[in-house]
Amino acid sequence: MPSITRFCLGCCLSLVLAIAAVRAQDPPSISRETWQDKFRQLEEILPTPNDYRTASGAPGRDYWQQNVDYQIDVELDEEQRTITGHETVTYTNRSPDPLGYIWLQLDPNIHAPNSDAQLTQGVRGSDSLSVEQLRRQLARREFDGSMKIAAVRDEATGQTLPFTLVKTMMRIDLPAPLATGKAFVFSVDWSFRINDSKLARGRSGFEFFEEDGNCIFEMAQWYPRACAYTDVTGWQHKQFLGAGEFTLEFGNYTARITVPDDHVVAATGELQQPETVLDPVWMERLAAARTSATPVFVVTPEEAKANQAEKSTGRKTWEFRAENVRDFAFATSRKFIWDALGCPLGDRNVLCMSFYPNEGEPLWSRYSTHAVAHTIEVYSRMTFDYPYPVAISVNGPVGGMEYPMICFNGPRPEKDGTYSAGTKYGLISVVIHEVGHNWFPMIVNSDERQWTWMDEGLNTFLQYLAEQEWEQDYPSDRGEPALIADYMRSEDQVPVMTNSESLVQFGENAYAKPATALNVLRETVLGRELFDFAFREYSRRWMFKRPMPADFFRTMEDASGVDLDWFWRGWFYSTDQVDIALEAVREVRLDTKAAYLEKPVQKARENSGPETLSEQRNRELARRTERFPELRDFYNEYDPHRVTDSDREQYEALLKKLEEGQLDVFSNPPRLYHVEFVNVGGVVMPLTVRLEFIDGSSELHHFPAEIWRNNNQRVTRMFLVDKAIQKVQLDPLLESADADTANNVFPRAIAEQAIELTTEPFGRRGGGDGGNPMREQREADVKAAEPPANTDGAANPLPAGDQTASPGPDGG
Repeated sequence: MPSITRFCLGCCLSLVLAIAAVRAQDPPSISRETWQDKFRQLEEILPTPNDYRTASGAPGRDYWQQNVDYQIDVELDEEQRTITGHETVTYTNRSPDPLGYIWLQLDPNIHAPNSDAQLTQGVRGSDSLSVEQLRRQLARREFDGSMKIAAVRDEATGQTLPFTLVKTMMRIDLPAPLATGKAFVFSVDWSFRINDSKLARGRSGFEFFEEDGNCIFEMAQWYPRACAYTDVTGWQHKQFLGAGEFTLEFGNYTARITVPDDHVVAATGELQQPETVLDPVWMERLAAARTSATPVFVVTPEEAKANQAEKSTGRKTWEFRAENVRDFAFATSRKFIWDALGCPLGDRNVLCMSFYPNEGEPLWSRYSTHAVAHTIEVYSRMTFDYPYPVAISVNGPVGGMEYPMICFNGPRPEKDGTYSAGTKYGLISVVIHEVGHNWFPMIVNSDERQWTWMDEGLNTFLQYLAEQEWEQDYPSDRGEPALIADYMRSEDQVPVMTNSESLVQFGENAYAKPATALNVLRETVLGRELFDFAFREYSRRWMFKRPMPADFFRTMEDASGVDLDWFWRGWFYSTDQVDIALEAVREVRLDTKAAYLEKPVQKARENSGPETLSEQRNRELARRTERFPELRDFYNEYDPHRVTDSDREQYEALLKKLEEGQLDVFSNPPRLYHVEFVNVGGVVMPLTVRLEFIDGSSELHHFPAEIWRNNNQRVTRMFLVDKAIQKVQLDPLLESADADTANNVFPRAIAEQAIELTTEPFGRRGGGDGGNPMREQREADVKAAEPPANTDGAANPLPAGDQTASPGPDGG
């Protein structure tokens, strides 16, 4: 095996075997300039535990959070595209602090022309501007969708309360400090213009359909919402800039939504008076759907078409009630098809539903509600049972956004009803993802305004697991370690532990990298059993509570029993990459001291090398020692490979030690290999090494990350095997997100690259998402069904037995 380096280890065999059995080779010395303690604990980074949050990651004995209940009356003006509302808020102070004022979020204010979000928006690339981008910029300059506050009152006295607007926040000054354990009731009247999602994108908006003159309205972040007041941040009133979403308090909601009486409304919570807003046949179908394993149309496609054609001028109020939720959203349109099924969960059925226009068919009726139910099943198993009575997916102008019990999702087929594979799987994935947000952060109530990864990353990880349970070889685009390698190689990144508004490559940093990290943690570091137990423990500890990053890190360590500070440091606090290289492989031959065996072998090895060019040409040289023999002395005749008495004495001593240790290395001599690993990327990781032998067999070896504890840059591991190795491979199962797999193999593999053969002179330009094979096949089928043309160019006669001509364009 010329590719594996060999050398002789002339030391005591018994000592060599003892060392090889228990530890890697002593690490080489490293300089103090390059040494880093990758296993240093995070105590100086994580906040100090207290009575609110413990060192184990669990809520403390004095943990508290506020409670906010809402009674909301809201009316949609479809013609003017405005919302007018009145809310009564009951704010209960459970903190140990008296509160002199209450902060509210006014998220629609992001649509003010002079909002921070608009004024701080940069430009990516300055060499082009699309017509659509220009339209949006012009619309933004003229559109003001900010919230207009008409009144704020103390409900107990009826007195007006002073308030101050601070961009997307509003402070209400209380008549007296609100003491611990006391509640304050106030009301707010407000209104705002709804944004056209094609011109002013947002998490709320309307979509106008020119063909039939109707709209779909998706209303989210649409009412004044109390900011969170916590033991960590006090008031969380960081301005809303668009990327950092929100964190709110739990409470009970009653919402009465007045819309045109031919609209169908989907909302957070349960409908309270179905008999007054639903047709009797819809109620019958809805009752049947509760126990159906497959989707049942509550409103059929035909009924939706008829509904959108006959616009009513009447009004109708839909009342919904939701308990223990942190927010409320709704969607309304006369275009909605509605289907539903019941998902068994314990001793109850969760009503899974989808609302979508005919433009979503046939894609939505086939996949959306099934994806909702699938998410309920998988996420409940991985965390805790879904606690709410309904789960809803809505198709409309918002591409993907989540709220308690309801989410908004975008993909639709082409107008001819065909769709690409990307559209199909895009719909399934976005529904899983947005429904999954019910767990993170709608129930495990993390602070999205500060830490996007705590909901998006955890949710994307669970989305990957749910996708893989959907079908074999599901094309997940996040979760597999190899998919994150390009991002981790890039220079354009910041640590995961970065504020939401300051993230670079938002999707990769907040979604893909933490999701991949959790997958690596589950598969490679902890194993599925330990990880799943710890992850469920975290989820259940913080149900309906507000965890912070330290609570997640500490719980995962506490419940798994494994020190993971090195993992959080590398994956969440740094921009280092995983890149571990196989630097060298050396076969270590045991020097048995049996000179009559070893020395001839050494002599043969030294003489077996190739003759150099100079040696060939120097054969015919006339040597001086041949002309003057007296110049030859002892060393001209000395043979260093001659067996001596000293050799025999060493051999006899070794035999004695072998007999005492009951070791036999002659009849079945072991093979020792030193394999050297170099940490190129900076992130320490467990090592998975596959040894492939010359007889075709292989072995898989696993070493924990602590193998790097004494030297995080370079480590050598000794392997004691019975057969000759022909290949060594690091990370053979692609489980560590290694950024450069070319240096994971020894001997190095020849790199391969495919070059497309094309008839175009300079190669193909442009690209796409794989096209729409469904439409292409349909067009091919239609063409194949057409009768062939006559060779003389005349039209084919009608088939025998059918002598009726087809009508012309005017109907004949």
